Amino acid sequence: MGRSRVLALVVAGVLVIAGVGWAVGSRLRSPADEASARRPPKPSLVTAPAERRKLTSTVTVSGTLTYGSPLPVTLAGTVGGAGGAVGAVGTGGTPQRVTTAPKPGPIRAGQVLMQVNGRPVFAMEGKKPMYRPLVPGTEGDDVKQLQRALRVKVTGVFDAATVAAVKRWYAKRGYKAQESDLESRKTLQQLRQAVQTAEETLAADRKALNEGLDVRPLRIRLDNARRDLRSAEKALEEVSEITPEQETQLAASRRAVRAAEEQVLAAEQALAEARKPAPTPTTTPAPTPSAVDTSLLEMKLANARQDLHEAQQAVFAYEEQIRVERDKRLEELRKAVRTAKEAEATAAQALSRARKVSPLRMKVAHSKANLADANAMLAEYRKTYGVSVPAGEIVFLPTLPARIDKAEVKPGDTIEGKVATVTSSAFAVTGSVDAKEAKLLRPGQEAGMETMDGTQLPATLTATGEEARLTPAQGEEGEEDDGSDTGSVPVLLTPGSSKGLKSLVGSPMTVRISVGSTEGEVLAVPVSAVVTSADGRPRVRVALDGDRTREVEVRTGLTADGDVEVTPVRAGELKEGDRVVVSDV
Repeated sequence: MGRSRVLALVVAGVLVIAGVGWAVGSRLRSPADEASARRPPKPSLVTAPAERRKLTSTVTVSGTLTYGSPLPVTLAGTVGGAGGAVGAVGTGGTPQRVTTAPKPGPIRAGQVLMQVNGRPVFAMEGKKPMYRPLVPGTEGDDVKQLQRALRVKVTGVFDAATVAAVKRWYAKRGYKAQESDLESRKTLQQLRQAVQTAEETLAADRKALNEGLDVRPLRIRLDNARRDLRSAEKALEEVSEITPEQETQLAASRRAVRAAEEQVLAAEQALAEARKPAPTPTTTPAPTPSAVDTSLLEMKLANARQDLHEAQQAVFAYEEQIRVERDKRLEELRKAVRTAKEAEATAAQALSRARKVSPLRMKVAHSKANLADANAMLAEYRKTYGVSVPAGEIVFLPTLPARIDKAEVKPGDTIEGKVATVTSSAFAVTGSVDAKEAKLLRPGQEAGMETMDGTQLPATLTATGEEARLTPAQGEEGEEDDGSDTGSVPVLLTPGSSKGLKSLVGSPMTVRISVGSTEGEVLAVPVSAVVTSADGRPRVRVALDGDRTREVEVRTGLTADGDVEVTPVRAGELKEGDRVVVSDV
């Protein structure tokens, strides 16, 4: 019984081994069989249908959603004083230290941006930056900006009305406008005293110069020359047409003329009486008288006329003598005036030359310079005296309301540079594209943006290149489009809607910018289906029954997303639904 079982087991093992050997042997192949099994299958065609649809070519941008128009904010001067440039120390040596830092978030016109040393820094709308303290009498466009913000009459001059408006502005917001303190008033008084002292010193030096012994004789000489000149001019002014003596003598001569005229008249009358005929008698005629002898009367008349002529000639001669003597006197007086003027000019010139070389003159020149400096310092100080707006207490921003994006300082910091970054409330998408693709982009092109959750929103390309940089690169060279096809170019896009974007600021966005599209539906095939023949003409192969194909010459158009617009050269050779060969497999 035991032997039979053992024998059965041996026979069963042999059968199992034989079966395994047969199975393995049936699966083994020779090298020839293996090579025959690896032969390539019979070639077949890979095709794609020709479709009619609208093609749109796009450039894809991987960007980030952010706020637009970032602007670094710096203070133009000290806060709480009339100082100039910003530094660690302000007026009177007080450090310019932040007491309240800017808070990220919206900011409106007139709002306090921050506090420095407890003083406010206001945000106001204006295109021109604050660059100087605004004090009484200041003129300019920055003053006009301030007046517009304060809603007072725009004159461009920091006048009394503006001063009153500044006081109201600060008081309404719980602050006091910057005014001159006790120390400033003391300084003003000291400057005034310095001017007065300089004036007194100059007056004393001038007096010493005028009284100097080295120029005194010349000064006396000039005074005498001036007195002589005044005397000569007075004598010339007072010279009369005729002297009293001459007037008496002339009157006597004229009386002699009148007496001679009377003698002539009497002689003429006597002669006329003598020459009258006798009257005619009415009765018995009397004896005729003898002729009257008139020779004596005629002689008297001739003598009288001669006396008149001589008297008249005497008057004419004396009048001529008076004229000659007067002219001679006038010439002598005019000559005396000229001589006196020359003497005065000579004396003045000599005194001037002496004063120029006098040591006292140098002292007077120095006193004049000191007075000019004192007046200049006083005038300069007056510019910042009274109610003023310190250069650091206003920040003009181009557009308000805006948004504080980031505070660059914290309480306790000293002011050394940028204090915050302000952006507009509008959103923007920033990114970059290859320089080659950038050549296809133009501001104003439409785009579509997609958020991480798949939301689709419209957008517009705003700028490319340097104009698209929201912040300038610091410490490194940016990659610019220099005309080559390498590198990257920044792009800036504006979302078409701001709804729901506030929570997505800082998240990535995929934007597709449309750079071209067909006017309507066109016949399109995959780009790989178009081949160029030896003659340089593009063609496609249309699949027929089996493995047969036929070539169709086409004209190509817009390419988009791997497809290309095609138009058959011969109408009807290619139509929608035809399958074109993409590759041979």
